[in-house]
Amino acid sequence: MGELTLVAAHMLDGTVLKGKTQDFVPQSPCFYLFPENSATSIKVDLRKAKAVFFVRDLAGDPMRADLKGFIAGPKQNAHGRKIAVRFTDTELLCGYSLAYSPAREGFFMCPADPDTNNVRVYVMASNAAEVREGAEAEALARRLLNSEAA
Repeated sequence: MGELTLVAAHMLDGTVLKGKTQDFVPQSPCFYLFPENSATSIKVDLRKAKAVFFVRDLAGDPMRADLKGFIAGPKQNAHGRKIAVRFTDTELLCGYSLAYSPAREGFFMCPADPDTNNVRVYVMASNAAEVREGAEAEALARRLLNSEAA
């Protein structure tokens, strides 16, 4: 048995499944999640997920507003190259990844905002509307953030 990890699985239909898991493996099509206060697990189908957020706390801080974009971060750091993901529901996720490859269904990334509740995120790239790296990631983030401000 592996160590229990806190996760929030954001599904394509808009639902968010929160709980603990000990069997998340990126190459597997599913994993089991134990919701809070439940001894019964539920099966999470990764093909129906947009991303799985590995979090510090399941409740998070509803009063905190995550910083958007790259916060003037370097083009590369210990967590990899800049990457921006736009999901079909228009959510923008910016961070860094060592593991992104267009040939893979998904990849891990670390958020650009170091103080967010998210430790790392597994993105189902096959379910994203757009994924960009490096300078293209910066341009995507700027374009989307500017359109939000308008």
